Amino acid sequence: MARPHVTIAARAARSAGNVILRYMNRIDGLNIVEKQQMDFVSEVDKLAEAEIIKELRRAYPDHAILAEESGATGKGPLTWVIDPLDGTHNYLRGIPHFSVSIALLEKGVPIHAVVFDPLRDELYTASKGDGAYLNDRRMRVSKRENLGGAMIATGFPFRQREHLAPQLDMTRAILGQAEDIRRSGSAALDLAYVAAGRYDGYFEIGLKPWDMAAGVLLVHEAGGRYCDFAGRDGIPESGNLVAGNLNVAKAMVDAIGQQATPGLLKA
Repeated sequence: MARPHVTIAARAARSAGNVILRYMNRIDGLNIVEKQQMDFVSEVDKLAEAEIIKELRRAYPDHAILAEESGATGKGPLTWVIDPLDGTHNYLRGIPHFSVSIALLEKGVPIHAVVFDPLRDELYTASKGDGAYLNDRRMRVSKRENLGGAMIATGFPFRQREHLAPQLDMTRAILGQAEDIRRSGSAALDLAYVAAGRYDGYFEIGLKPWDMAAGVLLVHEAGGRYCDFAGRDGIPESGNLVAGNLNVAKAMVDAIGQQATPGLLKA
């Protein structure tokens, strides 16, 4: 039985998903703004975020919110972290791979999570200590013992192109051992896929809290691990994230550590 917080977050994610799908056939007419170089936001992001906030505020008016588009509001130990459309670049190009991500953090630690793929009607949920689920079916990370034969997901740091060279070196090091690497364009879905055992591991440079807050709890509650590039557990302040089952996460940290710059290994 889902916790009340997850039920409310799932309702909010589905409302946002309805907005996202409603505008899919009208992408050419959307108002799109470049927030910074190669970082875009559309009116759909804002409308979807408004739907989420409306649902959360109705149920939890005293909770703080950190949302990708509207920023931080409120204070307190409980904070909702929201990405209304993770994979905006895909969405704006008509690539059918994007998601809604909502997490509740208590003093910075994720305790409830929802990632929703509106196109596939796949709802990923987790609560701390309760396990992780895909449409009410229990999820577990893969059982792969090392990088041999592993399918790894990543993303390239479009906000931080100064790290492109070490990113390619890390990718080369992992691909030298793994079966293949995927770059799908939605961090939240990548992490959900790790939790579901579809991917064996994931790494990326420079993520924001809303990119990973929900996904890392899914991975943890599915029996996996998340950490920074130096192997320190928890949500990395650097945004440099590794996630996978226990064996693959360690193997990825080992491979990445040999290629990452000192700056990328900082907490």
